[in-house]
Amino acid sequence: MSLRTKLSDDLKESLKAKNPAKTAIVRLILAALKDKDIAARDGVNNAGISEAEILRLLESMIKQRRESIVMYEKGGGIEQAKAEQAEIDLIQEYLPQKLDDAAVDAIIAQTITAVGATSVKDMGKVIAVLREKYSGQMDFGAASGIVKAKLS
Repeated sequence: MSLRTKLSDDLKESLKAKNPAKTAIVRLILAALKDKDIAARDGVNNAGISEAEILRLLESMIKQRRESIVMYEKGGGIEQAKAEQAEIDLIQEYLPQKLDDAAVDAIIAQTITAVGATSVKDMGKVIAVLREKYSGQMDFGAASGIVKAKLS
């Protein structure tokens, strides 16, 4: 089942179950997804964004909420921080399970070999392949540090 279908089905289920928190976050995700689909239209391809791009969208939404949590905690808004964390928990339900450190290390080594990367100049190629294949499954901030270390 595609992520789009799962989101649509979950919206219907949350409406039937009268779960306002889940309904709100799924609607927010679907609205952001629709915005990205519209922006991606080029007159030839109107299919919308790919699954990998949807996963990046979800990761971006989580990142925004983590930044908000920090700001709320600094300002004493503990209740708002808890609400943001609850939204993060709901969004994470749509992301694939994160890979452990050993798996990430092995995947990076394989990707470096497959791409034929030999120096830090090739880092962009490696990260691009990792993003395409493993979006939502690894932290690319940490992965880029590992790639840089391996290529240095």
